[in-house]
Amino acid sequence: MLNIMKDKDNHYRNLINGNWVESKEKRYITIYSPIDNAEIGSVPAMSKEDVDIAIDTAKQAQKLWKNVTIDEKAEILYKAANILVANKQELAELMMKEIAKDRKSCESEVDRTADFIRFTADTAKNISGESIPGDSFPGVKNNKISIVQREPLGVVLAISPFNYPVNLAASKIAPGLMAGNAIVLKPASQGSLCGLYLARVFQEAGVLPGVLNTVTGKGSEIGDYITTHSGINFINFTGSTEVGKHISQITSMVPLLMELGGKDAAIILKDADLDLAATNIVSGGYSYSGQRCTAVKRILVMEEVADALIEKIVAKIATLKVGNPLEEDVDIVPLISEKAADFVSELMEDAKEKGAKLLVGGTREGNLIAPTLFDQVTTEMRLAWEEPFGPVLPIIRVKDKDEAIKIANDSEYGLQSAVFTENINEAFYVANRLEVGTVQVNNKTERGPDHFPFLGVKSSGIGTQGIRYSIESMSRPKATVINIHS
Repeated sequence: MLNIMKDKDNHYRNLINGNWVESKEKRYITIYSPIDNAEIGSVPAMSKEDVDIAIDTAKQAQKLWKNVTIDEKAEILYKAANILVANKQELAELMMKEIAKDRKSCESEVDRTADFIRFTADTAKNISGESIPGDSFPGVKNNKISIVQREPLGVVLAISPFNYPVNLAASKIAPGLMAGNAIVLKPASQGSLCGLYLARVFQEAGVLPGVLNTVTGKGSEIGDYITTHSGINFINFTGSTEVGKHISQITSMVPLLMELGGKDAAIILKDADLDLAATNIVSGGYSYSGQRCTAVKRILVMEEVADALIEKIVAKIATLKVGNPLEEDVDIVPLISEKAADFVSELMEDAKEKGAKLLVGGTREGNLIAPTLFDQVTTEMRLAWEEPFGPVLPIIRVKDKDEAIKIANDSEYGLQSAVFTENINEAFYVANRLEVGTVQVNNKTERGPDHFPFLGVKSSGIGTQGIRYSIESMSRPKATVINIHS
């Protein structure tokens, strides 16, 4: 799978019109592993001219792709899912090196992506149009009927993040293809090798040349150009709130679907099952070193049960393995970059300076930060509000559920929250008042299952994802009105 995508010097190419090509200027961005800073490959630094070619090619190919039957499209997606699974080990190895994710999580991401692709094909085959009789509206005679079908939007720009470089690229590509669109994939630079690999999978499965093209390059050089390009009809972006807001400010009359940052709270009521809460907080807060939009990022716990909960969390943190995912099965891995680790360190220092109590961790070695837990965090500390994207959790003690709700809602983010309680009435009391896209009851915050709606409010996103919702977002209704003249 890998050989066709790169040359003997480990220079990867982009997929344009069914061919793997260099950039016009033959410039490259070198990709280094976050684990040991080893060079693992390089991707083309594409120019504006390269972007024009990719988008123009997609625009022409989409005219053919929209006429391919739903069943034929589905068969291609089924084949892509099978190819993914068959090459799981090779792709997992690449993912481990490129983004420092542990092996088990890499393999799980490939399997989940294959399931996502299959379910997308199944769902699209079962989405139907409708007919609307005119006389159901007051004053209209029984001589009109509207036939409503779904039409593709055209060319979808899919911008994927580093942390799920396969799954969160496929979650844009598969629904977009089934809706009849062509796709231009721009993966994050760190994660681009995995994104290119995924494009190769779809090519191997039989997607028509030009229907899926890839663009790699520096956001500072082509980011604004590609997002404001007149050939783009829809933008599906997963990434930081800062970049998402910038895209929304510079685009005009182009629909957006965005998953942005979060500061997901786990709210622990006094009647909660503390063992269950502790298990979910640790798995939700520290898996992949907290580098997940939906990671648990703060703990809002009733004062009466805070000490007991902390004891259980500390005990579970002690069982986490820290280290190199290439050498052993670990839970805590190096962060994606020195810059990311520097930011997490800033938040920890701010918390310590303002009186937070360090219970566990707080140490750093290069990009690797030990799983860290702070108690006595207050709303004056940056850690209470800013998203660390690292293995650091703050405990904020509250007097009652209303205070917890207020602190949760005072955040600029609104992706998810969790509430732990044995009382269903209390669960609904909290859930109904939280300003988020999803509330988890007695479970960690997390994405999925993938056919559930997934969305953020406030600075956490625009629009609704989830397989059926994504297909609908990347298509539009078109009405044909039949007028009956007697």
